[in-house]
Amino acid sequence: MLMRFASLQHNNQTVLIPEQLSLSQDPLPFHPISHYTSFPLQPIDNSFKTNLQLLQVLKGKHLLIDEIPFPLSDIHGHYLKGFIHIEAGLQLIKGKLTCIRCGSNQAFSHFSCARCGRKDCQYCRNCIVMGKVTSCSPLYTASIPFLPKESPFSLQWEGTLSSGQQEASQAVTRAIKTNQELLVWAVCGSGKTEVLFHGLEVALSQNKTVCIATPRTDVVLELFPRLKKAFPSIDISALYGGSSKDSTQFVISTTHQLIRFKEFFDVIIIDEVDAFPYNNDSSLQYAVEKSRKKNSSLIYLTATPSKSMIQNQQSIVRIPSRFHGFPLPIPSLTWIGNWRKKIEKELLPSILIKWIKKQVEDGKPVLLFLPSISLIDKVTPLMNEYVKCEGVHSEDEDRVNKVIRFRNNELPVLLSSTILERGITIKNVSVAVIGAEDNVFTESALVQIAGRAGRSKEFPGGSVKFFHYGKTNAMVSAVRHINGMNREAEERGWLNY
Repeated sequence: MLMRFASLQHNNQTVLIPEQLSLSQDPLPFHPISHYTSFPLQPIDNSFKTNLQLLQVLKGKHLLIDEIPFPLSDIHGHYLKGFIHIEAGLQLIKGKLTCIRCGSNQAFSHFSCARCGRKDCQYCRNCIVMGKVTSCSPLYTASIPFLPKESPFSLQWEGTLSSGQQEASQAVTRAIKTNQELLVWAVCGSGKTEVLFHGLEVALSQNKTVCIATPRTDVVLELFPRLKKAFPSIDISALYGGSSKDSTQFVISTTHQLIRFKEFFDVIIIDEVDAFPYNNDSSLQYAVEKSRKKNSSLIYLTATPSKSMIQNQQSIVRIPSRFHGFPLPIPSLTWIGNWRKKIEKELLPSILIKWIKKQVEDGKPVLLFLPSISLIDKVTPLMNEYVKCEGVHSEDEDRVNKVIRFRNNELPVLLSSTILERGITIKNVSVAVIGAEDNVFTESALVQIAGRAGRSKEFPGGSVKFFHYGKTNAMVSAVRHINGMNREAEERGWLNY
């Protein structure tokens, strides 16, 4: 499909006409859409008979022509009548070529393009996995607001919030009612999801559009059934790579999927805001800002906010205690010598093996973190000589099944990269890190790893070991962080022991 446009006057308005839809008898100068610098909204013609299915696809979205399953003639007809807005996907912003979809102004290449006929048509490499945005790519969005269907609903949750959860819940509700930003700084296992319930109920009762976004697909799949159980009558969309569900009033999404939205959400909640890749990807942060309405609330959830986030947030609420009222397990730092050299000789440190055997004998599953995939591959067969185990990492296609087997007590030991430092809850688990001095184990990573232990009310304790070949500031800071939270929880009277 050719994709060039000419600029014409239509009903005293400047409009863009696609080359293949031009009816002019006179030759017109057609250019890639990035040739133009102004993309004014057309006045809405309320007498026009709209295609509601087309507008439903585009409401709150920012889509390429290939993502819209309707003829170009239909799309353009709605544009001329003011129901759809069109703009160039690549534009000059402050003198820099910028992808309007993802916000990148650095990652560009060029190619010979059949659509515009240019041999140097540029495209954005940064968001290419979501579809190629080129110099000749228009981006389409509906120019009328999304109005969710009003339907009666009620929150189906009969649990009781702890004192810390109650305080945070009230802060979340205030932020949603007043369209403010809020950081919820809550320890691992504090029950952050339950903290959101009342605020979500208020937002949905006011017919607001809501998004809970998280950096990882695993967390989307975990949150969806929990929130569907709490709000059974609400149509909830779970959006992640490979999903095909249309967006609804309530969306649970990976942060990557927000690249396809524009000014849609009244409420955005970012879970694990400090997690990779969101924490160091400016395009994902751009996507969040682009996807929210100008007058909206933005709520961040994390157990380990960065120093800059703490400094930049005017409104912060802290939950230093777990929902069950027991203190966070304190990691023990244990020196194990040159463990890398041992592994190279196909041996494992005796201190490590002794600790693991003791946990297994006591009926405790062991979650063991290592610094790299290659080390997981080396250690797994060595560990199997002592106890049955498996290894998981980001490239493991069978990761989900292995975690399920571990959760079902079919595997006594699971080795993992930092992929499982967040979002996994295993009853009565003991947790350890081999090589805690490695740079991959930052303070926040170690706090999150320690937070896997003691999460259930039945087993609120749990052994946490940082096995190392030399203490690091990150290890010491992680222990200080956890001790500080326990101390604050005790001072506020939120511990039950």
